[in-house]
Formats: sequence, structure tokens, C-alpha cells
Amino acid sequence: MTIQTTYTQARAGLASLMDEVTNNREIVIIQRRGCEDVAMITADELAGVLETAHLLRSPKNAKRLLTALDRVKKSSGVSQTIDELRNEFDFE
Repeated sequence: MTIQTTYTQARAGLASLMDEVTNNREIVIIQRRGCEDVAMITADELAGVLETAHLLRSPKNAKRLLTALDRVKKSSGVSQTIDELRNEFDFE
């Protein structure tokens, strides 16, 4: 659930809002009069969003990842251990 608040309310309850974001993984939208709204999310969640955007930027990589996800959903992939993957790709 997204929390929406005004700048004035956010400023008055900043510590509480930050606790909601970090403890409950809430997203806070801060509305500013005459300016663009701002979102508050945890730093690790932002890192995940940026990493996902980076990985999906390449159409070829996006297709590969979505195909792999589809295989997982259909349980049609082959399970491998970490050691088997390392051997397959010559990672020691």
C-alpha cells in the first residue's frame, strides 16, 4: 500500500515515515505544491529497481531473462547445483 502525504506532513513526521518505509516496505509519495511529487523507498529497493532496469535495457538480455522466468514458472527447466553450473561454465 502506498502512503501519500504532503510535504508539510512529511516534514513533521519524517522519522515515522522513514520507519514505515524501512520496517514495512511501504512507499511514501510526498506531494509538493507546484512541484513534482517525490517517492521515498528503501535504498536496497532502489538498488534492485535500478539493477532490474539495467538488466532489461538490452532487448536481447530482456528476452533471455523473460524466457528463463517463463521456464521456471512452467517448471520446464533443469535443476542444477552451484557446482554443476560452475563446471558447465568453467568457473572455479
